[in-house]
Amino acid sequence: MSKIVLVTGGNRGIGLAIAREFLANGDTVIVTSRSGEPVAGLNVVTCDVSDTASVDAAFTKVETEFGPIQVLVANAGITRDKLLVRMSDDDIDEVLNTNLVGAIRVARRASRPMTQAKSGRIIFISSVVALAGSAGQVNYAASKAGLIGVARSLAREHGPRNITVNVVAPGFIDTDMTAVLSDDRKAQIVSNIPLGRYGSATEVAQSVVFLASDAAQYITGALIPVDGGLGMGH
Repeated sequence: MSKIVLVTGGNRGIGLAIAREFLANGDTVIVTSRSGEPVAGLNVVTCDVSDTASVDAAFTKVETEFGPIQVLVANAGITRDKLLVRMSDDDIDEVLNTNLVGAIRVARRASRPMTQAKSGRIIFISSVVALAGSAGQVNYAASKAGLIGVARSLAREHGPRNITVNVVAPGFIDTDMTAVLSDDRKAQIVSNIPLGRYGSATEVAQSVVFLASDAAQYITGALIPVDGGLGMGH
């Protein structure tokens, strides 16, 4: 059965791949972006996840035009990478407010209609960095690690209402963000990945679509790494 799916930050990279995978699955897909610029083949709504009023306005618009959101993918995120001794308060606050608090905001707003319907799927997009750590990414690692605690707490809250809450943690994925790395850095990263290659955004997207499917209805509070084995043991 077709579902109404909202993907935050779904206008590029992994978020866009997730949106397109749901679309290929026959679902009604809406993506959010701060700019609200059109994305070919997808419904777009303007939303700044760091602002509660913007989140509420975006959800209200989607609900009015398409109906209650049945699947939320909290994917929106930013980076402000630098060593901690050089990291400003703004670098810390902006990353945490977007990646962690922003995800909490959208999950809170999505939870209301899901609770009423006694059905729903919430999927947070974390990162292997949350598990393994990464120099220069203290703020980002903290924000992505926090999502795991959020998801597992929310899974306990929502379990009696038939709402599942899970986390997907991508590793190094071939996107525009990783394309800027030097060849030496790419080779160093790949040497630490048991499968010996970068992942694709589509591989991450397929895991997310699975968690939203009937086949995953007994999975909640789970963390699924899509990282080629990079984060094993964490």
